[in-house]
Amino acid sequence: MNLELQLRRSLKLAEEIDARFPLTQRVKEAIAKTPRELFVPKGFERIAYKTDALPIAGNQWISSPLTVAKMTEYLAPIGVDKVLEIGCGSGYQAAVLSHLFRGVFTIERIERLVLEAKARFRALGYQNIHVRTDDGQNGWIQYAPYDRILFSATARTIPQKLFDQLQDEGILLAPMEVGGRQIITRFVKRGKDILKEELEECDFVPVKDGVER
Repeated sequence: MNLELQLRRSLKLAEEIDARFPLTQRVKEAIAKTPRELFVPKGFERIAYKTDALPIAGNQWISSPLTVAKMTEYLAPIGVDKVLEIGCGSGYQAAVLSHLFRGVFTIERIERLVLEAKARFRALGYQNIHVRTDDGQNGWIQYAPYDRILFSATARTIPQKLFDQLQDEGILLAPMEVGGRQIITRFVKRGKDILKEELEECDFVPVKDGVER
């Protein structure tokens, strides 16, 4: 399928999401500019533009585009510069963020997924996404502080080192495991204080320790 057709389908997907969960214009445009078909495994292309999560390599999943849109909105990506993502996966969430942030820094613990995501970013000509293989719970101190930090996997706790890498007045967004449920939770850093707000239930793969090569 050529890129023009992929982008037409991406626009239709953005409009479908907007009808279910109202999007700001900038986030809607970011979804519309990101051809999801290029981020799903071979054989799934025909259903890439449905609002479903899909399996990828490494026993991982590409989140549903509705979830990606929600997480992007909850980050409040206006007037900000740098975002750190914990859990690159297929790269779809990072690709959407690349239309909203000057710098996207994304970490993935499974090396195979890192190589595949880098290839996709190169093919699409994305210049502002930086990927590394590591345990994302360490963050990426080299480019800190970040205006926003996004977990694309469920966490039980947030390491203090990640709050240390967050800009003052910055937002950290994470699906948190709470009493057997997963809840999208937004943390705002104000000086030494961390303000916490629970937003909605969700379903993500869990954060895991270490690196898989």
